[in-house]
Amino acid sequence: MTRVWDGECGQGKFSRRSVVPISQRASVTRRTSKLFTADRAVNRTPIRRTADRSEMPRLVAGATGDATTNRHSLRQFCPLSRYPKRRCSLGNGGVCVYSLAVMRLNFLPFCRPSISEEDIAAVGEVLRSGWITTGPQVAELERLIAARTGAKEAIAATSGTALMHLTLHAMDIGPGDEVIGPSMTWVSTPNMVEMRGARNVFVDVDRQTLLVGADAIDAAITPRTRLVIPVHYAGAPVDLDAIRSVCRRRGVAMLEDAAHAIGTQYKNREVGGDDPAIFSLHPIKNITSGEGGVLTTNDVELAARLRRLRFHGLAVDANDRRQQGRSPQAEVQELGFKQNMADMNAVLAVRQMPRLDAFIERRDAIARIYRRRLAEVDGILPLHDPPWSHRHARHLFIVRVDEKVCGIDRTAFMEGLKLRNIGTGIHFLAAHGQKWYRENRPEWMGRLPDTEWNSARICSIPCFPDMTDDDANGVVDAIKETLAGARAVVSGGIR
Repeated sequence: MTRVWDGECGQGKFSRRSVVPISQRASVTRRTSKLFTADRAVNRTPIRRTADRSEMPRLVAGATGDATTNRHSLRQFCPLSRYPKRRCSLGNGGVCVYSLAVMRLNFLPFCRPSISEEDIAAVGEVLRSGWITTGPQVAELERLIAARTGAKEAIAATSGTALMHLTLHAMDIGPGDEVIGPSMTWVSTPNMVEMRGARNVFVDVDRQTLLVGADAIDAAITPRTRLVIPVHYAGAPVDLDAIRSVCRRRGVAMLEDAAHAIGTQYKNREVGGDDPAIFSLHPIKNITSGEGGVLTTNDVELAARLRRLRFHGLAVDANDRRQQGRSPQAEVQELGFKQNMADMNAVLAVRQMPRLDAFIERRDAIARIYRRRLAEVDGILPLHDPPWSHRHARHLFIVRVDEKVCGIDRTAFMEGLKLRNIGTGIHFLAAHGQKWYRENRPEWMGRLPDTEWNSARICSIPCFPDMTDDDANGVVDAIKETLAGARAVVSGGIR
């Protein structure tokens, strides 16, 4: 059984979700609306009728003519019209209206972590062990990620943001320093730069990949530049060789924002094996620890300082590898913070690490369905993959909504999918366009045209390993239905 919401046939007029402007809703108060269920393949019962046909032209007249004179002409826009033998008639002078929005029975989020019964049992074992804070599971997670990336060291903390904070502190980034990076990223990175007293220098991204390039970085470097933070966006790697060459030539350090990129490869090398890189283990990432992050580095001194800083500046970890627990004689070597990961978090990521490649392969299969079928949909523009050799981790599948072609903007597009029980997200609104940055760093507005164009149009659609092929095809069907309704709406409809 498929749940269907009421609405004007082919025109996107929904009374239950307040999509229609209030002025129009007021004009149809005599109409009735009900929620009904129907077998999508066989039984579609008309759900309401209008007694006053004079109301209909301004509500449903559209590309195929006036519904009062040709009430079957709009059936091609209705998702239920795929069954042409069903007639669209109520009799008694009424006008039949089917739903435009064919809903899933269950909500499909844009992302959901893949948690197995074995994962749950492993967390339970840690909870019953009596040692739930930083301990052997954190050490094992660090070992696994260091081995995966080829880095000498891996340091786990409470989040990727916490590691950005600790690393900027360890690098002594502060007042008078400039840090170069894209504005097309989650605000945690530029926020940490500002909180250290330094200034962000934003650079524009490629319009089609949303990746920052070496030339833009080179042009932005000044004598005050201390650090470059390129972002591996949505699971795709930046051109590391080119950016690294610029940084070395100009004498500037590089820190990779790899929050989206665990499992990403660049030219057959795992991201995180060279320069310091920060991975996120947030629940929407390819593997998760609930909350958490891991930094990889080949700089042993940096790793040692990060371990001190994450736990009060003590000379040893919360869990001393040489004895059970922390030495009571441990002393503070420098002022530090409290950002150490707990075993009860780490064990979940430890359990998921062996499945990372399978997760990525499944995400990639979903992405292939989307790319094949969305090629048929005008105005919905998936991101391009970068041209250099790489393995995409498919953390996110992002499209851009071209409102001129689609007939609706991103907000209406997302509402249309929500109406069909499909979740979406925005990754991201450009950092420099956020309220604090508009008010305190207004000089960046209007200077990043490709970032701003994408920031107004990007939308993440569902992509996670537990999705089925039917789920992915259903998302594309829902996109087509949403756009079909929008394109049939006359002035004053869904906009």
